[in-house]
Amino acid sequence: MVLPLLPGISFDHKLGKDCFHKSHCFDYKNDVAFHLAESKLGIGRDIMPGVKQKKKLIYLKSSESSLPAWVAFDKQVLCFNGYFQEIVHEKQEEKYRFRKCKIYFYLEDNTIQVIELKTENSGIPQGTLIRRHRIPLPPPNSDEFYTVDHFNIGIEIKLYSRLFHITGCDSFTEKFLRKLGVRVNPKEITPEDPYEKHRQQIRDSMQPLRPYEKEDTLFKFLENDSKVLRFYCYWDDSESLFGDQRDFVLHYFLADDTVEIREIIPPNSGRDAVPLFLRRQKLPKVAAGTFQPGQINNRTVLNVFGPMGRGGRYILDSLKTGAVHTDYYHDSDVRIGEVLNVWGRSFIVCDCDEFTKDYYKFKYGIDNFTPLNYKFKKIDQKHRDVVNYKDSKIGFEEDSSFNSLALTPKPPKKDFKKFMERDRYGLDSKVLRFVAMQNTKQVIEVDRRFIISYFLSDDTFLIFEPPQRNSGLIGGKFLERGRVRKPNSETYYSAQDLYVGNHIELCKRTFIIIGADEYALKYMEEHSEEFPQANISLIVPKFKKLVHNHASDIQRMFQMADKTNKQLVPFDTFKSIIKQICGDQITDHEILTLCRAFSEKKHEEENFDELVALLQEQLRKVNYESFSLMQDACSFQDTNNTGLISSFDLHNICKSFKLPLKDDLLQCLLQKVVSPDGKTDYCKFIELLNWKNLPAHMQNSPASLGYSFPAKNRRRQLETLINVPYNLIMKTMNS
Repeated sequence: MVLPLLPGISFDHKLGKDCFHKSHCFDYKNDVAFHLAESKLGIGRDIMPGVKQKKKLIYLKSSESSLPAWVAFDKQVLCFNGYFQEIVHEKQEEKYRFRKCKIYFYLEDNTIQVIELKTENSGIPQGTLIRRHRIPLPPPNSDEFYTVDHFNIGIEIKLYSRLFHITGCDSFTEKFLRKLGVRVNPKEITPEDPYEKHRQQIRDSMQPLRPYEKEDTLFKFLENDSKVLRFYCYWDDSESLFGDQRDFVLHYFLADDTVEIREIIPPNSGRDAVPLFLRRQKLPKVAAGTFQPGQINNRTVLNVFGPMGRGGRYILDSLKTGAVHTDYYHDSDVRIGEVLNVWGRSFIVCDCDEFTKDYYKFKYGIDNFTPLNYKFKKIDQKHRDVVNYKDSKIGFEEDSSFNSLALTPKPPKKDFKKFMERDRYGLDSKVLRFVAMQNTKQVIEVDRRFIISYFLSDDTFLIFEPPQRNSGLIGGKFLERGRVRKPNSETYYSAQDLYVGNHIELCKRTFIIIGADEYALKYMEEHSEEFPQANISLIVPKFKKLVHNHASDIQRMFQMADKTNKQLVPFDTFKSIIKQICGDQITDHEILTLCRAFSEKKHEEENFDELVALLQEQLRKVNYESFSLMQDACSFQDTNNTGLISSFDLHNICKSFKLPLKDDLLQCLLQKVVSPDGKTDYCKFIELLNWKNLPAHMQNSPASLGYSFPAKNRRRQLETLINVPYNLIMKTMNS
């Protein structure tokens, strides 16, 4: 029934369209102009009646993912089995041949690759017939390409004028085609090549001149490769001259039934550390000696007749009647408690590892793996005297002791972590310096002073004696840097043993530490958990306990010593009064720490102008003028153009330009111009040193500069300590 053409009932075919232009008749493809002819579209791109619409290449879409096809179907390939027939001309044995091949269709980009299966001794170049690319359809549809819709079992496809017949596919290809709704045809049998069948009959009819014996060792190798049985055994050689019991490890390689023996050499045994006692080989049960050349052979020649050389004939013994048979050890022969004959030496198997136990339990059903106790009592030998290097004057004790324990000299091990944490960094030297004197009554030795430097990075000592004029003694290095052992002890002196008032014995001389510099005292106070003599939290309770019963007497003695009535006494007076009451129950360092915690600090400012004048005077004497080059080097180091660099980098630049100044003077000037954040204004620093542009005048007090301005953190402990407020200390003790 047809609806009448009434308003509101008829349908407008132009409804919803927005394109009404007339299509063109000519187009370009591969830069070639051609006429559309039958594929021309009508107005609004409508298909005209009788026009053949060409298929466009449409990539597959993944139903399980929203990814594009070239991602979803990456590395997914359809594999088809097929063949093509080739005509053979001018050959009597064959007229045609069937050449088997595999056709691979890559789903990601619809490319095809054809590979021919290789045939042994075919004489034909085989392998890749068609490299991977998109293959066009045969004419007249050469402008289209093969897609997955063109492939199925039992059909023929034409690839570049060669007809391929598809006979089968793999399981993945079959499942994939069924998901696309393709009805997969049953598999077909590839026709047999008559010439290949003829060649196979010839190969089967051929008889070798001698029977070959194929011994398949590859399967055993692949199955047991890297599988090794480990046994622990020993050889008792005590009956021979200078013989003893020797321990060994026997390795049995399952891949080729070979044996390797390694000796366990104990330390200081006097034996050479050879890598192997027995190299890897098959181990015979009975040592048969050495065979003559040609005696061990797989074949035996029974008779030779005819002329020697070319034209002669020989007969081989296929039964091996004259072969030499050697019985070798196998895995079934090696067990715990068995005695193995290793080329005339009796090795007793005592134990094995866990892998070996699991192997024998699984293969042979053995559960008893009780090890043998083969350790015998050794004859007491005379104790070897070890040379004592404690009193040696040559080298360090660690080097000497290590060299006495081994033939090959080895350097002693050092604590690298401690070295990195406490080694010098920038201006922080990590060196504690103390002033000491000898505990002696000799007149000449009483006035001698020594500087003891303790290096925290490796716990070593260095003693230096400053030269004194008209003393009759030559100053200089008194003790080479090294670790020092305590007297009658195996331990070494540490940083905790160095404090003011302590007696230490170095090089059979007793030293009394009478002072320390400001850096050492400050370091000990900052690390009070390591130095109990500088821990104020431990000293205050101890001092309270000592002066509790003598508080009134001590207060009266302090008031008598306070002549200015300012409740302040000098440090020496405070120390003598405390020593008079407490005696040796409190050390000098503890008193010093207590005074530093409660006393006034001396606020002295070094004459900065005199320091600058002194530095410029030294630079003027050597006519140093490389200030502009130093300015350029600092500007290069200042990557952010802030005018500030670290004091460490500025110190390195001064050293690189060989600034002729002492290190303590240079450090003192750096501390004067450095900011709290560790940065230094290098322009100001160079201007202070520039004696040509900004000269500084030296005042008439050169005697005060004779000691070359020691750095601020290297003052002596009493330079900043003036008076001790005894009243404040006593109030704290009584609270």
